[in-house]
Formats: sequence, C-alpha cells, structure tokens
Amino acid sequence: MEPKLELSIPPLDAAAAEEAKQRQARLTKPAGALGKLESLSIRLAGMVGRLDWLPLRRSVVVCAGDHGVAAQGVSAYPQAVTYQMVLNFLGGGAAVNVLAHQMNARVTVVDAGVAGDFDAHPALVQGKIAPGTADLTQGPAMTPAQATRALQLGVKCAQIEIERGLALLAVGEMGIGNSTSASAIVAAITGRAAAEVTGRGTGVDDAQLQRKIAVVERALALHDPANEATLAKVGGFEIGAMAGLMLGAAAHRVPVVLDGLISTAAALIAAQVAPDVKHYLIAGHCSAEPGHAIALEWLGLEPLLQLEMRLGEGSGALLAFPLIEAAMRTLNEMATFDEAGVSERDAG
Repeated sequence: MEPKLELSIPPLDAAAAEEAKQRQARLTKPAGALGKLESLSIRLAGMVGRLDWLPLRRSVVVCAGDHGVAAQGVSAYPQAVTYQMVLNFLGGGAAVNVLAHQMNARVTVVDAGVAGDFDAHPALVQGKIAPGTADLTQGPAMTPAQATRALQLGVKCAQIEIERGLALLAVGEMGIGNSTSASAIVAAITGRAAAEVTGRGTGVDDAQLQRKIAVVERALALHDPANEATLAKVGGFEIGAMAGLMLGAAAHRVPVVLDGLISTAAALIAAQVAPDVKHYLIAGHCSAEPGHAIALEWLGLEPLLQLEMRLGEGSGALLAFPLIEAAMRTLNEMATFDEAGVSERDAG
C-alpha cells in the first residue's frame, strides 16, 4: 500500500450541509432551478463547515517533474520542454498564468523532480526529489522512500499556501511523459484496460498512441499488481506532490479543484492514502483524455465543465473558480421567500 502520512482528514460537516440544503429550499426560485450550483453549494458548506464561506483567497499550485518513460517516445515533445515550461510559468507567460490572473489566483510552482536546476524565485518551491523518475517499463519509477518524500512535499506545500492565506486550491502539473504515468495509475487503480484509459496526451499521432498504449501495458504487466505501491511503481514525483497537496488541503478543510487526467490520477493516489480526501475534491472539468472520465467516475465526481481541454497546468481547474464562487454567492446573497415577501406558490 502507499505510505501513510501523519495527517487526519476531518469528516464533512453534516449540520452545515443540511443547513445549506434547507436554505436552498427557501430561496426565491423554483426548487432545483439553479441545477448543479445548488448541490455544489451544499457540498462546499459541508467541506468548510459554514454557509458564509467565499473562495476569495485562491491559489493554483503547479507541480513539475520529469519522467524516465519519456525515453520510450510517448510524447510529441522532448523532455527538455518540462524545464522550459517551468521557466515560462515563472515568467508569467503560460496559460495558467493568464487564467490565474483573470481568476485572481496566486500561482506557485513546485519543482518536484525536473531534470534541471532553477535559480531562486519567489513563486518557486525547490523540492526536487531527483532529476526525473526512472523508466517505469524497466523497473519501479521511484523508490518507496522517494514516493513518501513526494507526498510529504505536497503536504508541506499545502501548509505553506494555507499559512499565506488560502480558501480554494487548484492543483496542476507539468511533466513530459506524465500522461503515460497517469494512464498507468488510472488503469491500475480502476482495473480498466490500458487502451481504454490512454489518450494522445501532447498530441501524438496514431503510431505513437499505439506505442504509448503498449508502454502502459508493459508497465502494468511488469508491476502486477500495480495497485500496491502504485505511486512508487508507475507514478511521478509531481504526481506524488499533487496527491500530497490534496491531502494537506483536505486536512484543513480547504476544497481542492482537480484539473485534467494527471491531476485526477494524483487524486486516485491521494484516495489510496486516505479515502476521505474524496469528500474535499471538486472536478473542475472533464478533459479530452479518455482516462479522465474513468478516473472521475471511480472517484464519484461529476465535472463542472466540458470544454474538451487537455492542456494541464491547472487551466481547467481555474476555469471552474467562478462557478464555485457563484454557487456560494447565490446560496448566501439571494433572498428567501420570507425575506422578499414573495409567495412560494407564485415562484417560477
């Protein structure tokens, strides 16, 4: 099994969730008229333990790491792009920076295992475990000790964000080859076939896709049963760090918004460590990667958006922020029938 961390995830606040449900029933609208916003507001109230919460202190943490499996030709881009994109994040030029600026969210980048060193930067957490994982087709991607360090790094980063002020966390990533690792994680934990969960990632052609599926199949055969020590056997340092972030945030009742396939694969790892983490997860969107929908179904999560995105970085998670705020603002700021002097019989 995955390493256990010294943290405790509190249960959802059933009283707050029930209070939110009762208030939804009294707002000036037909029952259920706000659709998924209503159920989302009830879930959020249960997560944070109160109705008057607003997600105004926002952060997106982008975890980066390289993968030895990139040597198998599973990506349309060379491994050096991981390093280059981290520099782009720190320079403010990536999609995550643009969207985070729009959503008034802080961007933090975590070097969990990039093949290259970075100068100090106020937005960078230097947490390199190793300059990339081993090739998961040849042996375990990392040692059990490294897997524990990756999880601990994420928990530490969550604590840093919380100390800086945090109400809502989006978790994103960067790492050439990591959709292969994520596909192996999804297949291992959900029991689905490699061909069902493996997609084009960075945009590989048909021949590369077949090679990628074969790589995932080889990894699963080599590490069978991969659902034991999944992170160490087929994971990535950035995936472990993301899982730790989710666990650390959930331990402090901070809602976590998932991004795409890799972010959601990290959620599967987090759920292996502490199943109750699932109660604090929100699916920002469902990407074009086939394994993403399968992983979300396993977690019991329904995505807020369907935009056919597959960029990563936390981009899709950020786009869900306004919906999360809208869910809580309508819950709190709409008048009830009594307050507005509106007859419930005439509503709608």
